[in-house]
Amino acid sequence: MQRKAYVPGVAVLLAAVLTACTGSGDDDTPDDPRPGEVTASASTAQPGRYDTLPEACGSIDDDTLEALLPGLKQLPDAEQREEAYEGQATLTYDTDRKAGCRWKVESPTATDYLFVDFERVVSFNGTVSDDSKAQEVYGGKVEAADLPEPSPSTTEGDGQGDEGNGGEGDGGSSAAPSQSASPSGTSKPSKSPQSPDSSDSPEPSGSSDSSGSSGSSDASGSASASATPASLQPRTLDGLGDEAFLDDALGTSRQRTVTVVFRTSNVIVTIEYEEQPATTTDVPDSEEMQDRARNLAELLAEAFDE
Repeated sequence: MQRKAYVPGVAVLLAAVLTACTGSGDDDTPDDPRPGEVTASASTAQPGRYDTLPEACGSIDDDTLEALLPGLKQLPDAEQREEAYEGQATLTYDTDRKAGCRWKVESPTATDYLFVDFERVVSFNGTVSDDSKAQEVYGGKVEAADLPEPSPSTTEGDGQGDEGNGGEGDGGSSAAPSQSASPSGTSKPSKSPQSPDSSDSPEPSGSSDSSGSSGSSDASGSASASATPASLQPRTLDGLGDEAFLDDALGTSRQRTVTVVFRTSNVIVTIEYEEQPATTTDVPDSEEMQDRARNLAELLAEAFDE
């Protein structure tokens, strides 16, 4: 009889415990069953489109190299010419994350340099996608380039044309805008080499009349020649990868460096194209160098899309 009285009591107790457990399980169903799975699904970010990089030194065809480095075809030695076409790979410890190549070619008129760099950005944060991380890295490059404000570029370009025709202001005021435009452009550093040029030409006695007039005209002529139009100022570019920008800088020794950077998904491509004239009186043509660098950038962007 004691056993029969004991068993129903145990059954009641077990039923109460099971009811309590079942109730707590129902309340925690959204979180408790597999919390790891829920967290992973909520935080997993998309990987980047690219998981490898092309071989940098082999990414540019010979015709494009010859356009960028005119001295290539002029090299007399066949072995030297072959090495010049091949370029020199930059040091890297992971070719799937970083790859680059450099070229340098001298000619009688100038020395040309070309550098191409591929960087594949990987986010090690599960909540941040590779593309988002690449956007952040690219944004840092834009900030470092310190590009001028893009809004007045087209109007300034038109204004320069009118100004050149003397359509606005008198002769004294027309000179002032050209100088005020140069600090925002790439010709700012070119002011320093002009003074050495004028001082380095100690021939005023040979032609006193022409040195007074031609000296000033040469200075103003070289200033206007080195001044970069607004349409060629450093700026963001449309239609190149997901986002892109171009920088153009003229150094104190009149070497010009054009840089094009673009991002396509999680890869950032940097092109640096530099020309150092053989004489200090020459200034590399901004438009020509920009066109060459942009053409290369477009070819590389197309290769990534294939």
